[in-house]
Formats: sequence, structure tokens, C-alpha cells
Amino acid sequence: MNKLGDENMPYSFNESDYENSVIELFQNMDYNYVYGPDVDRDIKSPLYEDVLDESIRKINPGADEKAIVNALYKLHNFENADLISKNMVFMDYLQNGVEVQYNKNGEETSTIIYLVDYDNVDNNSFIIANQWTFVEHSEKRPDVILFLNGLPVVLMELKSPSREETEASEAYLQIRNYMQEIPSMFIYNAICVMSDQLTSKAGTITSGEDRFMEWKTTDGSYENTQFASFDTFFEGMFEQSRLLDIIKNFICFSNDGTKNIKILAAYHQYFAVKKAIQSTIHATETDGKAGVFWHTQGSGKSLSMVFYAHLLQKALNSPTIVVITDRNDLDDQLYTQFAKCSDFLRQVPVHADKRRLSDNDKARNDNLKRNEKPTIGLMDWLNNRKANGIIFTTMQKFEESFDVLSDRRNIIVMADEAHRSQYGLEEKVKMIKNEAGDEEAKIIVGTARIIRNSLPNASYIGFTGTPISMKDKSTREVFGNYIDIYDMTQAVEDGATRPVFYESRVVKLHLDENTIHLIDQEYDLMAENADPTVIEKSKKQLARMEAVLGADQTINSLVTDILDHYENNRESLLTGKAMIVAYSRPIALKIYRKILELRPTWTDKIAVVMTSSNKDPEEWHDVIGNKRHKEELALKFKDDNDPLKIAIVVDMWLTGFDVPSLSTMYVYKPMSGHNLMQAIARVNRVYKDKEGGLVVDYVGIASALKQAMNDYTARDKDRYGDPDIGKVAYPKFLEKLDICRDIFYGYDYYLFEHGSDLERAKAISGGVNFIVAPEKNKDKEDFIKEAYALKQALSLCSSLVEPELRLEAAFFESVRVLVLRLMDKGGKKKISLPEMNERINALLKQSIKSDGVINLFSDVHEEFSLFDPKFLDEIAKMKEKNLALELLKKLIADQIHIYRRTNVVKSEKFSEIIQRTINAYLNGLLTNEEVIQELLKMANQIKEAKDAGNSLGLTDEEMAFYDALTKPQAIKDFYHNNELVSLTKELTETLRNSRTVDWQKKQSARARMRMIVKKLLKKYKYPPEGMEDALQTVMVQCELWTDNTPFE
Repeated sequence: MNKLGDENMPYSFNESDYENSVIELFQNMDYNYVYGPDVDRDIKSPLYEDVLDESIRKINPGADEKAIVNALYKLHNFENADLISKNMVFMDYLQNGVEVQYNKNGEETSTIIYLVDYDNVDNNSFIIANQWTFVEHSEKRPDVILFLNGLPVVLMELKSPSREETEASEAYLQIRNYMQEIPSMFIYNAICVMSDQLTSKAGTITSGEDRFMEWKTTDGSYENTQFASFDTFFEGMFEQSRLLDIIKNFICFSNDGTKNIKILAAYHQYFAVKKAIQSTIHATETDGKAGVFWHTQGSGKSLSMVFYAHLLQKALNSPTIVVITDRNDLDDQLYTQFAKCSDFLRQVPVHADKRRLSDNDKARNDNLKRNEKPTIGLMDWLNNRKANGIIFTTMQKFEESFDVLSDRRNIIVMADEAHRSQYGLEEKVKMIKNEAGDEEAKIIVGTARIIRNSLPNASYIGFTGTPISMKDKSTREVFGNYIDIYDMTQAVEDGATRPVFYESRVVKLHLDENTIHLIDQEYDLMAENADPTVIEKSKKQLARMEAVLGADQTINSLVTDILDHYENNRESLLTGKAMIVAYSRPIALKIYRKILELRPTWTDKIAVVMTSSNKDPEEWHDVIGNKRHKEELALKFKDDNDPLKIAIVVDMWLTGFDVPSLSTMYVYKPMSGHNLMQAIARVNRVYKDKEGGLVVDYVGIASALKQAMNDYTARDKDRYGDPDIGKVAYPKFLEKLDICRDIFYGYDYYLFEHGSDLERAKAISGGVNFIVAPEKNKDKEDFIKEAYALKQALSLCSSLVEPELRLEAAFFESVRVLVLRLMDKGGKKKISLPEMNERINALLKQSIKSDGVINLFSDVHEEFSLFDPKFLDEIAKMKEKNLALELLKKLIADQIHIYRRTNVVKSEKFSEIIQRTINAYLNGLLTNEEVIQELLKMANQIKEAKDAGNSLGLTDEEMAFYDALTKPQAIKDFYHNNELVSLTKELTETLRNSRTVDWQKKQSARARMRMIVKKLLKKYKYPPEGMEDALQTVMVQCELWTDNTPFE
């Protein structure tokens, strides 16, 4: 790619044009533009050294020279560690400055040298550079780099918006490749970007492709965000003050249990947290109601709370933060998330063990042994400080007394799941029996009232993944109105979550009328919102429910059906992770034992995760285990490759527990309202090409689901109000199947469904042959899209699909997979017969339980190779002429792709021949057989060219120079062949020996390279008089070699 071109860009963009338009966009945002080859620099350093040196001095005026030198030394020298660990250290430097020690007047002094001036945007240097060469394990030139004060904090990989075979995901693979080849560049990276104009996404060095996210707004509105333009993305993220804000306040490190992960806030988190900060500032000055932050489950609410707590420190001059949850397991989960981000928060959060310390607690704390942790009392902790600190507690700690815990104003209460039913402002009267056995009235005060009374001058903000119920007055009374709403529809549109679908299998349990009536009553009780009198009534109900749902016959029917559904529909999907939600702990154990009775080898595949009690029967202990055992199970279930696939739960893991690949939940427990919505959200996480999560219902949660949706936004109700797969996914499956049938009208694939393995293989290759015919080009594009939609719909509703339709869908998926492999241009993956066979056999085994072994291309016995005469002979005899043609095109295209980087003459020659041949074919000038013969002729020419090099004793590298030297046919009239071979070898050797690291960097260095070449050619009196044009080809080959041969 060249320097930024003129403004008259052509209508049809190529990659270079797109790069130039992005650069222009940044210039309009006051970034300075630099063309990499024009900068005189050490290309083995990823830093823009001159700018870095100048910026650090400008940002730290008056700093001691020794301190500056020490900071620069630290920036260049990181301790031996993995890339992520080094990047963590760098991000700390970037966000908080570099702490240095130095000697001043004989005394050891320390100070902080800042790398960025976050308060004065104009005091920083913002540079956009392209074609910035960097040499490490190999030589690479990322498309675009943003330098902040000389630090390469943003790396962008751009792909052509007009070439079909490249896309944003290719950019992702390129970034991953850079991380292997030039890892030092990524020590200093804050954000990675991939864009092909149509799709622009940002992520970090630890983000999987599915976690790169679009940035869909410049101002935080959610209007018209379905399709964001590329300029919205770049202006929304990289306007100078916005970029500084994101780097300082919205990038942090966490840990997923196995490795460190670097998190970049999504656009909805960024803008919502900024709004929350503003509403909190307002609340501290007025009524203490900061509002409710509703972001649908799975969209990163816990991390939004971390970003909020971090930003609050500066916004409110280090307030004290009290985080309240309503259950111990929620408290643990949220506390753990904050603790993982303690470096980013610049303080370590603590857990309140009790409301207030006793004298014994205080005495113990004064005499702690080594490694013993102090007991923390909420009241004592609050009173022992005037500012700062983050403490986690449960609502129960507030219910123990009505004392004022603290009357400070600089306390912010963050309530997680702010609208649980325990919150309430009204006092209620409950009749209880006293010790004498007499009934007396006791006033029960709502928890919300108690918390308000305990911290009367604090400000309150609520965070929730589900909406506040219309009937819920107290939540609004405590927290105020919504600050920001990020609903299901927006989250799914943005790719932050996946939709959840529903399948009812209640009928499979053959429950009688009385049982169904009993379950209905359970839902009615839930709807009354846990009124104390209702709870009394409910206790009797629970015992009856336990008996009915735990009956041996019912458990037998349940487990048999779950196994049938799982093994036939869900086990092979993604990682096969599933969750069974049991009504109670005894029933969970019954389900577990029944599964192992029917599948005795599944001991590693299934586990029970639930709370334990001292009163549990002894035989339960081995199954439930202790806290450590549950933590180990959590790590195993989160590990995609671990054999643990099915977790049986009761209450644990139903909130705040994330396993992205989990896609199936079997529900055998009546739930309603936000408890239900929180539970089913376990399956809505983003993972690879997961279409959505599936909730399989055995207790009739459908009406509770519809009821819970009433509080959601209008568009959520419209889109997800009835997520029954029978009404949503199954009709979509039938529609897509019909479309695929229509596309394949005229091709008979009967033998795929009814034939032998050999006939099935021939049906697949025949199907590929049918759809890749040149006259079906439009059909082929449609088919790839529609067959993928068919596969995704089937992944949700396969249990409803008749076996013969599943078989038909498997045919279309097999054809789709092979067509995509043939279309994979540009050599991303070498095409291989064993790999294709293995892929199709695995696909059929998963989708239709076929154990037969299919051998595609049964006429071909050799591995695919243009240089193997036997293979070329077999291709010529193939009956499926369109398929033979596509195979040859693919193999020749792969070879030309190699030539394009290594051999200018062969690249031009064969590109021209294949283009001419294919055009003649498409214009009807060549028949199928004739074009195959032409391509076979060409394949033979490629093979002969390789053999010619071998016979001359030249390597492929040397042969490229020989081809360039002998391109004009008449050249051989002037020289003996051995002279040309000698010249070739000497030219290659001279280039290798003379090459310097700056050949790709500066025009002057390239000019030196051309002088060396001309001097050598002159020695051989090359080119002959009157054939000066020959020199041009040799020079182009030398440039190509320079640009594509790694510097060693």
C-alpha cells in the first residue's frame, strides 16, 4: 500500500483505498499522519522513540532527568514473563504512571512519571501511521497503528471491502498471527481493531473473535444501532478525549478461573456507566436516589459495576462504597469479580463477616496469628474510615439491628439485583407465638427501610439484569428511576448475548391432573410475592410437591426423557454442556443416581452442585463435597474440554455463573419472575456460532415466562414474548429447508437418504458438482447463506424434527461445508482430501448418528497435488465435471497465491492464463470438458516449471530470479544457459548478503539495493543492448523478494 493518496477515491474500494479513507477520517479528528517508510528509526523497536522521548518530557515538566531515564528504561525492559503479564504491567504504567526510584543529592527518592496527560488532551501526541515495519521473529507491517505519545496503543487490521474472499474475521486471524510473529508490539497494545468497512470491531489481546464488539454510537443513544457505519465506530471510540477516557477508565484485567483476560468495555457499558456517574453526583447533592441501571443478563453487568466503582473514585473524591446483595452466593460471586480487578480499582475490596464486632472479635483481631484474616464488622469498618474502601455485605446484616451504621454522606450503596422481593419500605404486622405460647403481633420492617435507616445520608444505586416489576413501588422509592436500559433486543442485536428459546416436554412425564393442579398452585403462591402468611401456607404445599415430583416413577420418566433429548439433540452441539435444575436437593440426588444407574460410565460427565447442611444424610456428603470441591467443579464446568458436561443444580449457579458454551437447561423446578429470568439467562452467553440457548421445560414454566416478560420493553415482548421453538425455530427450519430444496430443484439426492455409504458419498459430491456449475453462481451464494440458517435453526429444534428431515438437512450441510472449502481462496487453508473426509464423517456422525465411513471423491485415490500426475489423471476422469473444475481452480489459485509473494513472472503468466481460460468458459466459448483440459494443461505447465528448476539445480527462490532474467524469450540468444544460471545464483546470494534491515523502510535504502543489483548485472553485461525493458522485470522481482523474505 502507498502513501495516503489524493481525495478522488474510486467508487470501488480496494484495501489500500479503505486504509486511506480511515487515515483521512483520523486526520479530521486532529491526528497527525505518518507514513512508516518515511520515518528514520530502528525497525526492531515497536515504539516511536523520538515522539515518546519528547512527550514524556512535555507531560512531566520539571521531572528529574534520572527519573525520566529510569521510566524509559522500565518501558523498554520488562521482566521475563508471558505476553499477557507484560501487557498487564504496561497497562498499569499507561493508566497510572511509572513509579521510579532514583538518587538525588545522595538520597534515594521516588516519583511517578506519567505517560499520558489525561487532564489535558492537547498535551498529548496522537499519530496515525500506516506501513509501519517491525522486525522480531519475522518482518511484519500492520495496516494502521495509532501512537499515543509514541506508544503503539492501537493496532488495526483492515480488509478489502470489495473482495469477496476477505472479511473481518480474516483480520482477526492476521492479528493472532502478528501476536506470534511480533509479540513485542502487543506489550504496548491497549486495543485491537479489525474492520472491512461493513463490520468494524474492537477487542483486546485476549479477546476471542466472538468477543470483539462493534461501537455503535458516538453519543450513547441506542437509536438506529442495528447497523453502525464505519465512521461511527472510529469517531465513537477514537475521538481524542474519548480514547483517553477508554484507556484510563474502561480497560481492566480479570481472570476466568484459568487465565488472565483483558477486558475492554463495550459501548453500552461505557455510556451507561458515564450516565450513572452523573446521576450519582446529582443524588449526592439532592435526595440520594442515583437510579436503577438495567442491563439485561449476560451483557456484562458485574463488569459495569467494576467500571462504575473505579470511575466513582475520581468523580466523588474517593467515597466509601457498600455493595449489597441478597444472598451469600451472589455476594461471593460479585466480590470475586471485584477482587480480580483490585489492581484496576486501586484498592482491595473486603467482605463484612458480621454487622458489628463483639469484644471477643476485637480481642482476636488484636492478636492474629500469621496468615489469619481479621473478622470484619460492617459498622466498625465504616466508622474506622472517613473515605475510600469497598465493602461487600448481604441484606441480612442490616436486618440484625436498627442502629445507624454511619451517618456519613460520602457513602455510595450499590445494590445488586435491586428489586428482590425482600426489599420493601412498608412495615407489616405478622402474628407469631411468644415463648408462653400466646399469639402476639410483631411489626416486620421492610429491608429497604432498614437499609435506608442504617445509612441515612448515603446515596443509592441499583443494578439489575431484569426489569423492575410494574407493581414494585419500593424499588423506585429507594433508588429512583432507570438510569439506562439495555434490553434483550439491543443485546442480541449487538452480539452481547444470544436469544433464549423454549421447548416444553411436560407431556413426556405423563403427570396426572392432581399433580398439574398442584404445580399451578405453586406458581400462584409465587405470584403473591412471598407475603409472610403466604410463606406459612407454602410450607405444607412444598411437602406435597416434593412427594409428587420426587416419585420414583416420575423421576424415571424425567431422566429417561432427558437422556433421550440430550444424546440425540444436544450432546454434539458446541461443547455439549447442559444444566439440570432440580426442584429440591433430595430430587437432585435422585436424578443424579438415576442417570448413573442408566449410564454407569458417566461418573466424570455429571455432577451435583448444591449447598450442604450438617443434617444431610451421610451418603450425600461424597456427592456434594465441601466448598473446595464445588470450586473445582466450577472450573471443570467452565473448561470446554473437560469431560464434565452436565451439572445438576437447585439454587447454586443459577445467578452470576457464566459458562459461555452452555446452551441447554433442563428445568424441573417451578420458577417465576426475575428468578426465572436470571436462571434461564445462564444459556444466553455468546460462544462461537451458538444460535441461542435452549430451555427444556418439564414443569410448565411457559405462562410464568410470559408473565415475567410483561415488565420488559415493548420490543422485547414483541420479539421474545413467546420463544417456543415449535413456533419460532421449527417453522424457520421448515422455511429454510424448502428454500434449499428449491435451489436444488433438478438434482436427485435420494441415495443420500436411502443408499450405501458409497452412494451417500457420491450424492454429496454430486450435490457440490450441481451447485458450483457456472450458471448457478447466484444460487450458490444464496445456498451457502440459507443452508447455514438451516443448520442454526436445526440446532435449536432438532428434537421436533422428523428423522428423514434431519437426514435431508445433513445432506445440505455436507454440501455447504465442501463448497466453502472449495471457495476458500487465497491459501488460508490448503485443501486436503483426508481433512475433507474427516470433516464430513464427523458432521454426519453428529447430525444423523451415522457410523458409516464416507469417502468423498471415490474416483480419486491420491492426495490432492498439482505436482502428482496420478492425481491429475484421476481428476480428468471424474464424472462430476463442475466439481473437478472447482478443485483444479482452487489448487491452481493456491499455487498462484504462493507465486504472488515469490515469483513475479510465474504469478503474471499463470494469473493471466487462468483468467483468460475461466472467462472463455463463462462466456460459453469452452465446454466443461474443454476448460478442464485447459486447466490440466496449465497444471502440467506449473509442474514442468517446477521440474525445470530442479533440472537446472535451482531452488524455488533462485528460480524466481531466473524466470525474471529470462522473461524476454530472446535473452537466451545472447547468453549460454550456464551463464544465466551463474548470474541467477550470484544475484540471489548478493541480495541475501547485502540486505540490511532498512531495505523496506526507506526509499534511500531501496535505491541502494537497486544500485547493488545493477552493478552485478553490469558485470554480466545484462541486459543486452536494445532490451533495457528486461531490467524492469528483474527489479520488480528483487523488490518482491525484499518485501516477502523475512530478515534474519
